[in-house]
Amino acid sequence: MSQQWQNLFPSPTSKGSHFEQVAERWLQARGLQPVTRNYRCRGGEIDLIMRQGETLVFVEVRYRANTSHGGAAGSVTRRKQHKIVLAARHYFKQHAINEASQACRFDVIAFEGDQPDWIQNAF
Repeated sequence: MSQQWQNLFPSPTSKGSHFEQVAERWLQARGLQPVTRNYRCRGGEIDLIMRQGETLVFVEVRYRANTSHGGAAGSVTRRKQHKIVLAARHYFKQHAINEASQACRFDVIAFEGDQPDWIQNAF
C-alpha cells in the first residue's frame, strides 16, 4: 500500500468503512434501499444488507490495491461465504423472517482501485 493510502486510511477498519460507504451509495444509485450496515453475530458479519424490490441482498464489500493475490473478488473464500450465510440465517432468526419465503441473494462489491465490480448472485 502506498504512503498516500496509508495516510488516508490509518487503520484497516477505516479503509473498510470507507469502501462500505462508497458501495452503499453506489448501490442506492442503482435502486437498492439500505437495511443495515455491519450486521454482526457470533458466526460472522455482513457488510451491507440492502433491499431490491422484495429481495434482501446480503453484500460483501472487498478492496484490494492490486491483484497479485487473486484480487478483491477472489478474496471471498468458501470459508468467508459460509460465515456470511451463517450471519444471514442469524439475521432471519433475529428478525422473525421466514427464510423459506423471503427471496434473498448474496452479492459481492469488489474494488480494485476506485471502480466497483458488482457481482450479483456471487455465491
